[in-house]
Amino acid sequence: MPRHLSLVCFLLPLRRTMEFVCPNNPTVFFGVSVDCFPVRLLSCRCGMGKASRNASRIYILFACYASSVLASYWISFHLFLKFDTVFGFGANMVTVSAVLILGLTQRSSGKKRDVRVDHLKLVCLQIVSAFGVILGLYEIYLLVRNNLEGHISESHYWFYRCSQLSSWMVILLASKLEHWFYVFCNPFLCFWWIVKPLLEIPHLLRSLSSLEVITCFKESSSLLAEFVFGLFVIVIRLMHAPSYKREVDSIEDPLLSCHTETKEGQTECLDGKSVSCLHLLMFKFVNMMMDIGVTRQLDFQDLVPLPCELTPSLCHTALLDCWKAEMNKHYSDPSLFRAMYHAYGWPYLRLGLLKALNDGVGFIGPLLLNKLIRFLQQGSGRLDGYILALSLGFTSIFKSFLDTQYSFRLMKLKLMMRSSIMTLIYHKCLHISLAECSTFSEGEVQTFMSVDADRTVNLSNSIHDAWSLPLQIGVALFLLYTQVSFAFISGLTITVLLIPVNKWISTLIASATEKMMKQKDERIRSAGELLTYIRTLKMYSWELLFTQRLMERRKMEVKHLSTRKYLDAWCVFFWATTPTLFSLFTFGVFALMGHPLDAATVFTCVALFNTLISPLNSFPWVINGLIDAIISTRRLSRFLSCPEKSSEIKRASIWELQGHDPPPCFLRNLTCSKEHAAILFKDASSVWSSSSKVEKSTVLNNISVEIPNGLFVAVIGEVGSGKSSLLCSVLGEMRIIQGFILSHGSIAYVPQVPWILSGSVRDNILLGDNFDTIRYREVIQACALDVDISLMTGGDLAYIGEKGVNLSGGQRSRLALARAVYSDSDIYLLDDILSAVDSQVASWILHRTILGPLMNQKTRILCTHNPQAISAADMILIMDKGHIKWVGNLSSFIESPHSKISLPKDSDFSSLQLLLKESKGSASDEIMFMPSVDNELIDASVDASKSADMEELRKEGRVEVAVYKSYARFASWPVVILICISASFMQASRNGNDLWLSHWVDATTGTEHTRFYLFVLSIFGFMNSLFTLARAFSFSYGGLCAAVQVHAELLSKLVNAPVYFFDQNPSGRILNRLSSDLYAIDDSLPFILNILLANFLSLLGITVVLSYSQIIFLLLLIPLSYIYRKLQFYYRCTSRELRRLDSVSRSPIYSSFTETLDGSCTIRAFKKEEIFMARFLEHVRLYQQTSYSEQTASLWLSLRLQLLAASVILFIGVMAVIGSRHDFSLSLGTPGLVGLALSYAAPIVSLLSSFLTSFTETEKEMVSVERVVEYMDIPQERLQASQALVPDWPMQGQIEFEHVTLRYKPSLPAALHDLSFSIASGMQVGIVGRTGAGKSSILNALFRLTPICNGHILVDGLDIADIAARELRGRFAVVPQSPFLFEGSLRENLDPSCMTPDFKIWEALEKCHIKEEVETAGGLDIIVKENGTSFSVGQRQLICLARAIIKSSKILCLDECTANVDTQTALILQSTISNECKGTTVVTIAHRISTVLKMDLILVLDHGILVEQGNPQDLLKDECSRFSSFVKASYHVS
Repeated sequence: MPRHLSLVCFLLPLRRTMEFVCPNNPTVFFGVSVDCFPVRLLSCRCGMGKASRNASRIYILFACYASSVLASYWISFHLFLKFDTVFGFGANMVTVSAVLILGLTQRSSGKKRDVRVDHLKLVCLQIVSAFGVILGLYEIYLLVRNNLEGHISESHYWFYRCSQLSSWMVILLASKLEHWFYVFCNPFLCFWWIVKPLLEIPHLLRSLSSLEVITCFKESSSLLAEFVFGLFVIVIRLMHAPSYKREVDSIEDPLLSCHTETKEGQTECLDGKSVSCLHLLMFKFVNMMMDIGVTRQLDFQDLVPLPCELTPSLCHTALLDCWKAEMNKHYSDPSLFRAMYHAYGWPYLRLGLLKALNDGVGFIGPLLLNKLIRFLQQGSGRLDGYILALSLGFTSIFKSFLDTQYSFRLMKLKLMMRSSIMTLIYHKCLHISLAECSTFSEGEVQTFMSVDADRTVNLSNSIHDAWSLPLQIGVALFLLYTQVSFAFISGLTITVLLIPVNKWISTLIASATEKMMKQKDERIRSAGELLTYIRTLKMYSWELLFTQRLMERRKMEVKHLSTRKYLDAWCVFFWATTPTLFSLFTFGVFALMGHPLDAATVFTCVALFNTLISPLNSFPWVINGLIDAIISTRRLSRFLSCPEKSSEIKRASIWELQGHDPPPCFLRNLTCSKEHAAILFKDASSVWSSSSKVEKSTVLNNISVEIPNGLFVAVIGEVGSGKSSLLCSVLGEMRIIQGFILSHGSIAYVPQVPWILSGSVRDNILLGDNFDTIRYREVIQACALDVDISLMTGGDLAYIGEKGVNLSGGQRSRLALARAVYSDSDIYLLDDILSAVDSQVASWILHRTILGPLMNQKTRILCTHNPQAISAADMILIMDKGHIKWVGNLSSFIESPHSKISLPKDSDFSSLQLLLKESKGSASDEIMFMPSVDNELIDASVDASKSADMEELRKEGRVEVAVYKSYARFASWPVVILICISASFMQASRNGNDLWLSHWVDATTGTEHTRFYLFVLSIFGFMNSLFTLARAFSFSYGGLCAAVQVHAELLSKLVNAPVYFFDQNPSGRILNRLSSDLYAIDDSLPFILNILLANFLSLLGITVVLSYSQIIFLLLLIPLSYIYRKLQFYYRCTSRELRRLDSVSRSPIYSSFTETLDGSCTIRAFKKEEIFMARFLEHVRLYQQTSYSEQTASLWLSLRLQLLAASVILFIGVMAVIGSRHDFSLSLGTPGLVGLALSYAAPIVSLLSSFLTSFTETEKEMVSVERVVEYMDIPQERLQASQALVPDWPMQGQIEFEHVTLRYKPSLPAALHDLSFSIASGMQVGIVGRTGAGKSSILNALFRLTPICNGHILVDGLDIADIAARELRGRFAVVPQSPFLFEGSLRENLDPSCMTPDFKIWEALEKCHIKEEVETAGGLDIIVKENGTSFSVGQRQLICLARAIIKSSKILCLDECTANVDTQTALILQSTISNECKGTTVVTIAHRISTVLKMDLILVLDHGILVEQGNPQDLLKDECSRFSSFVKASYHVS
């Protein structure tokens, strides 16, 4: 009766399915009666002809039929109460039905894809299925024999065994079909191959409860065959998956034959080129790279090829699409975590199944160990012992493959996530406007890329571990219950009591981590600021000041880091001592309950305790990882959710602000204006704040102007009037809060501070455009670059360093201008490009470039103070405090009162006007000059044969012992010794605890002397806890000491390095040391060192215990050590090079990212986002390939070590069985010692792998120390002085150059050649010359930024070579060419030493005509934004001048400090300098001739040679003088 009822439960849901599929005749489906049971149904052919028309019905039938089977499980379970065989029977019937249905439908379908599967894979499948058939036949044979002997088996058991045999037979027959791939690799069956073994686990557990070894072996083999078959099928499916896309809303593909026709009717084919299963399982594809690594140094072309799915472009597209969908769905609160789930969630969940299986197999070892020890106690001579020993070894082998495959697939998923997150951050930086990005500091954005991306990726580890580790703990506790009954509750109580403690500690860790990350952002920002402006800081002698500021931020970061580290130490202590305390309390309570301890119970529990160690110790790190990842994910979500700049100009009309559409008449006027105007402003108001902030004051107010096509427009105004902001608003970089801005055509932009790309001159000009030889030649000639380029080593392929560090200011401006001209855009936005070049070059650029044939038909908007440019403009626009004050042409401008802001009005210029009038006829010839060779460009040009910047060097071979000693010195040797001692005693106490247990079970047979043994065991437990605590805190303290010391020494070495070091090394490369490498030293290295020491001591302890308990283990120790040594040598040769390649490939990512942050506005203006995105993707691809090679090599090693360790277990197990035989002459120990040996052999599987992995990881992390130590040996400036200075030196300010020669490199021509001149005390001197004549080199020599090759420089009679460089620079006042303001209060910027009273500061600001702007902004306490962006460039120069006046030095050096201010202000400032600096020696490098006409002395340089000197008025009278030619070029009006 029960069997008939079960059959009814099978068929009733099937009939309901037929009523849905065939409502007209529910008993017939495609002409087949349902009443005939499914066999007849499965034997039919589809009568409708085409599988594509029937697939949906078959899919529904299949799903409902499976549901009927599951329903039968439930009914049969209540009827039979034999749930184990019922689950197995149902699973087998579903398998038979599914394979038959798919086999028949695939047979009736049309053409199949040509799937080329290796014959070896098919043979493997057939071998496994044949093995299953043999097992099934053997089980049927046993049932028949038992029935014949009178042992009648129950009917459900017959059903189960027959269905099992039928399942394997159907699978074996289906494997003979031609289209077997489409049957077994169907998506539904792929999922079923995973579920089916899980359904048979109940039957296995019931069989394992039996003491019959043969039964346990049979059932384990059956389940293993099920799993191996499913694993083979899934691997084949993944390797030969069809590369077609499913149609939208299609449910047919899963059950159709795997071929799809394209729209053109062509059939896509599967790629037959794939890695074989054996190569995939054994990681043999790594061997070629490993062989190369042993013979020579690896290079990037030697790496393992990157799989398709890891290509950064594909990863970027996947996450970007999901992020856009997330933004649309949750606009107010988007989450990067949800987007990552939609992009990678399903593959990640599938990995969870593999991890669950891996964790489950891990518990088979202790169960087999228990049975083996019990067998050894009985001393039986049966074969069961050998079967158990072999099973123990082969289980370890099987788990090795599972473990490495899970790690491999998780690694690939993490690499996909990392590349997609990094590219997503870069994509956001390319598309976010400056206004929106103002919410985040540059250091914070850099931290997103360097730290937060990695922490977010680590979320993939933590999530699976978050459920896996508690599950492992739970299973271990259940198995403990089976051994010691309820005695394990005492140990469990300890664990439960620690949960709220660890929860509290985790909360504190989260808070400390968040605070630490904020301080890290600030420190990296400050470090980037220090590196960017290091030349200026050295001129100011502010290195120590900025070092102190940076150290204060580091101190706050270390404060929170120490809090986190010590809390981590408590976590480690609690969780590391838990297993010891667990065993103490468990065995103590078990013994006190009156139960005797035997070897099987004790050492099975010891093995379970060992399995608890890893999850218990890992759990706090998992919690910390989850906390870090969540914090980083939130930070990234906040950044990525910022609005992006649209491809067109952003508009915000009054109607849009009110939420209405503009009226049609307004749109018609817009269209009409667009046809005639290049740029149109209509009541536009904009701010420099993001949309998340409310800005009270606007930068541009109610701007309304129309700029027609093809005009040359000069935008003029006082400093801070809004000229640069006007251009940025056209580019869409500001946030428009009212009105709209409309532009028509492509735009080229040259910012006031030119952005120079690291690369060749040609790369900077082309910026990704195609190379047009004719236009390229015209552009470089028009921009006065042809002579300079012709004399460079390598021509236009000569390398330009990061931010143009080896170019002068004028050269950077001309190079940026050449880029704009070459782009052939419709609109040119030029922000004060003439102020950085001398007068003759400015005249050339104006007439040959801006007004020349290359640009004269285009719309040109130039922000300028140059009188020539204003006179040549078609339209003049005057800005004043964010408003347009006046608009008109030149004639109207001259008649208006506004002309005074640009044209000099001074009665003393009568002789000059006369000279200009006389020279008017030859003016055209004057501007036809050929620019001189730019020595300063050549000075630092790198040999073009190298074709680029100095490639980052990397060490070869193993990490030297000196690096380890250096780290030990950083951590302090006494602390290192304390760590080693505490860790050694911790391991000794733990091994002593286990040996004492072994002695206990061998010495007693009952419960006598229980209290004595417990007392000794308690002493071992107490000692272990004490030394664990000492080890945890000493490691934390040592790591913190090393972190503090490394940062302090590295920073000291960097700030004391000469300027040329920073010219040769990009700031991204140096910042990599201060960010990623320092983060590794702060966090990763102490962590992995702790693991390495623990693993080493654990291995040492296991070796000693095994040698003591099983003397025969010594026979295996020598060959094992030899193989182990060979393996680690073979691997380490490659792993070191891979880590170095990884560091080298990471640096271009950060360099490129920093460079893009600086030039994002220019990139968006030229619409080159895609080009720069492609370059970044290439950098990430190389980084991805390096990481993939490194991690696959690590898995290659891990697998082989685990297999080696499995052989140890197999050897010890077999030898223990042999030694237990009564007829064996040699005794191999007592049961206690044998049990101890076997329980200690099991952890070798993980410890051997973990030791070498941690050793190689330590060596890899030590590369960070190696890279930092490498910078400890960089050249240093001579800071010691042989001449002591009096406090008020220099008292007179007299300067003498005596035959001074200066070279930037020995192989380059001299920048200053035998230069001699004398400047008397209190004299004001102007240094003029064409661009690159050597003007700035004089200041470099005076400030000792570059050492001179020959001659002497005397200041007040003292040779400056005898004075400490930092003290020398601190005695001079300077205003650099590039104004420098740092983030902080304005008072700190003006007087960093805080020694000057406020009234003197206000007086200096008033003299520099910047007081009113400062008062409007909020006074001296206002916070200056990063890079001084709170002020315009002109205002920054005025503040720097005020800073110099406050210093009151006897020597004041001005490097074209009035270049970016209007002419009227420049003259007023020059008058201020003359009046306020009386008695002060003033040295001015000038491009604007009007600023030096009243100087006492003029020095004219050319090619580093002093060609002319004298009073300016005397030189003007000589029409043949160089100075008079400069004046003519400067004041010529065409």
